[in-house]
Parts: sequence; C-alpha cells; structure tokens
Amino acid sequence: MSRNIRLFFHFFLSPERLLIGSFAAIIVAGTALLMLPLSTSDGRIAFIDALFTATSAVCVTGLTVMDTGASFSTVGQVIILLLIQAGGLGIVTFSLLIYHALGFPMPLRGKLALESTFSHEPVRDIYVIVKSVFFYTMIIEAVGALSYFMRWVNDFSPGRALYISIFHAVSAFCNAGFSTFSDSFMGYAQDWWINGTTIVLIVTGGIGFMVISDLTAKLCHRTRLSLHTKIVLFSTAALIAAGALIVLLTEWSNALSGRPLPEKILIGLFQSVAARTAGFNTVDIGLLSNATLFIMIVLMFVGASPGSCGGGIKTTNMAILLSLAYNRFKGSMNAVMFRRMVPYDTVIRSISLLIGSLLFLILVLSVFLIFEESGISHNVSKGLFLETVFELTSAFGTVGLSTGITSNLDALGKTIVIVTMFTGRIGLLTLTYALARREVESKILYGEENVLVG
Repeated sequence: MSRNIRLFFHFFLSPERLLIGSFAAIIVAGTALLMLPLSTSDGRIAFIDALFTATSAVCVTGLTVMDTGASFSTVGQVIILLLIQAGGLGIVTFSLLIYHALGFPMPLRGKLALESTFSHEPVRDIYVIVKSVFFYTMIIEAVGALSYFMRWVNDFSPGRALYISIFHAVSAFCNAGFSTFSDSFMGYAQDWWINGTTIVLIVTGGIGFMVISDLTAKLCHRTRLSLHTKIVLFSTAALIAAGALIVLLTEWSNALSGRPLPEKILIGLFQSVAARTAGFNTVDIGLLSNATLFIMIVLMFVGASPGSCGGGIKTTNMAILLSLAYNRFKGSMNAVMFRRMVPYDTVIRSISLLIGSLLFLILVLSVFLIFEESGISHNVSKGLFLETVFELTSAFGTVGLSTGITSNLDALGKTIVIVTMFTGRIGLLTLTYALARREVESKILYGEENVLVG
C-alpha cells in the first residue's frame, strides 16, 4: 500500500469515524448478502427487512421481522451467524486490526478508548488484549456448542445437531438472541440442560472479557480481583436474583400458571438472565403482565457489563449511581464500593451516560408515537404504550425480546427501530472515544451563583 494512502487513513479517519464507518460497512455488506436469492427460502426479501435483519445481527440485538429458521435458507442463516460474530467481538476490535494491517500504530485516542473498553488500567500492548478476546470467544463458544450438541444429537441428525449447536452457541455468547427455532426456546422450557447451557453462555458473554481474564488470572496465579470485577460479579448476581424473584411473583398465577414448580423456577431464572441483553425466551412475552414487562424494561435498560457483547447502560454504571445515592444519603460525597472510592471523573461519566440514554429513548419514543401510531385510535394506542416502550428499550439495550410489535411495523417504524439498535450498540462506545480526548482548559473563569434544584 502506498505511503499516500496510509497517510490518508491515518490523518483523515478518526477513531470515531472508523468505528461508525466499519460498523455501517458491515451492515451494508450484510444487507446486500441477505438480499441475494439464495439467502432466503423463497428467494425474495424486501430491502427494509434485509437491512433490519443485518442491523439486528451486527448490533447483536435479536429483534426480527422474519422467522430466522423458516424465512432464511442455510446460506442466509450462516450470513446472519457471521454478522452476529462480527458484532459480538466488536467493531472496535476489528478497527484495531485494520490499523495493524495498514501498518501504522493505533492513534492515542483509539488506544485510550480500547483500554477503557477492555481494561480498567493502562496496558503496554493493546494487541495482547485483542488476541485474548478472540481466544476466549472461540474457546467458550466451542464448549457451548459441544454442550448443546450432546443434548440435540438425541433429537436431530448429527449434522443438523452440530449446525444448530454452533448457531445457538455463538448467538447466546454474543447475547444476540437469534434462534433457528420459530418459538425461540419455548419448546425447551423444561429442559435444564439447554437452559443451563444458554444461561452460562449469556452470563459469560455479558460480564465482559476483562472480567473473564481477571477470573482466569485469579484461578491460575491467585491474583487479587479488581474493583471492576467485584462490581460486575456482585451486580450481575443481584440483578439475576432480583429479576428471577420478581418474574416468579408477578407471573405465578399468570403466564406460569399450571406449570410445575421446577419449571416455574427455571423460566423465572432464564427470563431474568435473558432480559438483560440476550433476547431468548422460554415463555410467550406477549402473555406477560404489565408489572413483568416493566421490570424487564428496567433490566434491559441496565443491560450487560462493559467490554462485553451486551448493550444497555451497563451494570457498573448502575452500581456506581446506586452507590453514590446511598453514600450521599449517609452524608458522604463519594461513591465507595468494596472499600474503594470511585474517581470523580468516572462518576460524572456514569451520570452522563444515564442522562444521555434516557434522553435518547425519550426522543425515539416521541418520534415513534407521533408518526407510527398516528393512525391508531386513542383507546387502542393507550394500550400499546407499555409495549412500545418495551420494544424500543429492547432495541436500545440490544436485547431482542419482543411483545410482537416489531414484526407488524411498516417501513417507517422499522427504520426507527434500526436507528435505535444502531445507536444502542455504538453510541456508548462512541461516547467513550469522545471522552478519551484531551480536555481543553478554558481561559475564562466565571463567577459562581447557586441555583435551586429541589
């Protein structure tokens, strides 16, 4: 490659543009591939549906407008699987590989962003982290596929069992929620092996690569767990337990009525885990009560952990904000957890992420209600409000759970969801890049004046 082309990439493609451009390029390529006649069962697919599916796969969301197993051929499903893998590993990782392939060092802002995504402290060689991400991904997905295969080889031919095992292992670990089964895992609501394998894959993919590396180092070298790992493990366990308990309480006499106790517990646990970012379901989401839907909205909004395959505002941000509120209630100005004080800049970043996420959801919800539900009667639209909030939060948190609204949307509604999925997947990472820039100190200091805030 000529020196001029290398200079062009180095000086005119900022990390932010490279991130968004790479992400968009994979979505465009995926859309084109899905529109090929051999990608669908009947050889036809609308452009908006191909774009929606490609975006959902790359953003590891799982929302669908077409039945993945019935509407797409094996070729189309493999394309979706590759898009999920690319999105799950993260475009940031691929961006680093592009820089490495072009032969020039990673820009400082990009390196800082990658470090803040995959590590809580500066690292000497960022490429070591990238190699670890690929290594852990391949190993965990292979083990998950083997576990699925041991169960499904009893129900399908060895070739078919191997194929669906690999597909669901990648989808579960990447927290994508795509399934070749038309009813997701509803047919396996009583199967502890399938549920257990899926839960382990989802949680492993959702806690983040840094936590996996930290736990590995702890087991092998007896090193001390970082504060980040402690917060992730504690908040993840607390969210899973609380979510499962609430689902059981709210659905005991509703969607879970008539089921045996072990199955009720298994469904409650599975949906609590899946609601965070995965999108699989073992019970019909459309039958859940408003109380359950609201709790799942909260879980979807929180999402997974930093540096993982999942979306949301992240478990660590939730933990930091709750710690800040608790310590302020006690009279302290700091966020303290596990006898460690969280830096002020990190607290401000958490608050900014929360406010930005809420404002964005309010914006897309307003646009959706104004344009998509304008032709629906007032009495009917009022009943759809919670389902609409659920759907958009699912898209923003890259979850993929649906009450059934998405598949019935027109082109405008699908476009709104596409934008929401895209923003939910890259928005927080893009903000991380922006925060990694060098701060510019103002030469003007203004006088302070107090303002009433409550």
